[in-house]
Amino acid sequence: MYGRGDEPADVGGMPHNVAVMIDGLDVRVTRKPIKNMYLRIKPPTGDVVVSAPKRTPDATIVAFVRSRRGWIDGNRTAMRRRAREEAQALGDGGRFDAGGTGDMNGIGELPDGLPGASDAPSAPAIPAIPAWNDALRQRAEAAINAALPALLARWEPIVGKSPTHITLRTMTSRWGSCTPRTGRIRLNLQLGLMDPKFLEYVLVHELTHLWEHGHGEGFRRRMDAYLPDWRRLRRELNRHVVLR
Repeated sequence: MYGRGDEPADVGGMPHNVAVMIDGLDVRVTRKPIKNMYLRIKPPTGDVVVSAPKRTPDATIVAFVRSRRGWIDGNRTAMRRRAREEAQALGDGGRFDAGGTGDMNGIGELPDGLPGASDAPSAPAIPAIPAWNDALRQRAEAAINAALPALLARWEPIVGKSPTHITLRTMTSRWGSCTPRTGRIRLNLQLGLMDPKFLEYVLVHELTHLWEHGHGEGFRRRMDAYLPDWRRLRRELNRHVVLR
């Protein structure tokens, strides 16, 4: 195992934030003031991230990752498969469709103590994802602009907030953003190429941020009231590959 620290290390341990190699697997380890250790696989690239309590011994972190290797490989394989499916969908001029895939165990968090999945065969490299072009942009923008009036008419009275402005952007790291102080909402243009339920979820999410700046208890309580199925929608959305 090797690592390159970004922050000073605690005495006798890895730095607070470090990239390490464990049995040929690149892992980002972040030490935090938490009680349990968590393992995440971040779409769309399949990056492996471990969050560990500050004083966790290095050997414990290594053993934790090794014990979950089958779970990691299985979910990264599924993520690559999804990337190929979406690349094919775009190549055929179709929309993304997350329907019928079901829940993919482990895309998100795996807390310490949960069993890993059985080992999965190694997968080929993630294929090149089609890049934005004028035709895709125009199609996405037209789809969002056509859907927004009805969505706003439905959700503004429910949420009790209205945006001052909505901007469509090509984003590579998020599906939407909000500036509560100004009331401005930005939506990832790619949502116009996907199942309409994701545009609705992201819009409700950002409208809720006009009340709640973070994702704490207040935000979750509001989202549970507005859109009870929002957590499942978030999981499905975060499995999709972001266009570059």
